Amino acid sequence: MVMSIRTLFLVESGGKKFSLEDMLWLGNLYATILVGFALIYLLYELQNHSVILDMGNRLDGTFYEQLKTSFYFSAMTMFSVGYGDIAPIGMGRMIATIQAFIGYTLPAAFVIRTVIDLEQKDRKDK
Repeated sequence: MVMSIRTLFLVESGGKKFSLEDMLWLGNLYATILVGFALIYLLYELQNHSVILDMGNRLDGTFYEQLKTSFYFSAMTMFSVGYGDIAPIGMGRMIATIQAFIGYTLPAAFVIRTVIDLEQKDRKDK
């Protein structure tokens, strides 16, 4: 796996296809979106508007436990279809749908941006 990732950063005759800067930019973008949605879920829960269920129950416990659960749910929504232990309800379904859409389309947008940048660079070099 490490070798496969390493090949992304190797310089070829046409220049780097993917840079560490690109990787950091993408990671920062994902982290920002993940944290933003986690805080949205948490804010709803703190206002007693249940938007996620943990094992079929409303979120309870300390602020820190609710924060952890909100981050976990946000990450599972962003990067996968979830494990099934936490589920959105009510308004949370719409919020989770928007987040999942962003999570699934972001890699495609990143690839398109990278390809366009490479094409523009190639045009300038010619």
